[in-house]
Amino acid sequence: MYYCMLCIGSCAPLLIQEHFFYLTGVNRSWEEYKRGFRDPKGNYWIGNEMLSRLTTQNKYKLKFDLQQRGTGKWFYPEYSTFVVLPEAYNYKLQVAGYSGTAGDDALGYSNGLMFSTYDRDNDQSKNSNCASYFGGGFWYGNCYWCGVNVSRDVNNFLWHGLPGGSRLLTARMWLQCQYM
Repeated sequence: MYYCMLCIGSCAPLLIQEHFFYLTGVNRSWEEYKRGFRDPKGNYWIGNEMLSRLTTQNKYKLKFDLQQRGTGKWFYPEYSTFVVLPEAYNYKLQVAGYSGTAGDDALGYSNGLMFSTYDRDNDQSKNSNCASYFGGGFWYGNCYWCGVNVSRDVNNFLWHGLPGGSRLLTARMWLQCQYM
């Protein structure tokens, strides 16, 4: 796997997440999200440690490829700023600069939030653990607008505000170097 550690010259996009609506393998522990995983079904997470190292050492933008369930149409939300702070900050998310074709800025609702998993509840919900309830690790508020890593109920695998319907078939996240 190619990791673009320095934004010098050409830098190919780096896949950091992949999930399909019919798969349930993203309900993982804090440690698994920290290290990263790839399962035979196609679920993939680069790992929060790697994500933090990459985004705190270099400037990256984040792009999603979102395929809508039912229509098969693709949408491309993008963020000009994407940083994941180290584990000491529970992989807190810093995201800004939304543009693209996905309608609402669904990930923007997660700005400033810490990462949550079923065994480490860092969400803002006072009554439940969103990661435990929906099955999957992510930057949950109360609970989410950007459900690209849920696995319990396929109706919650969504991007809020997606034109023509929020439900997803496929979600991928990519890092792309920003040049100074």
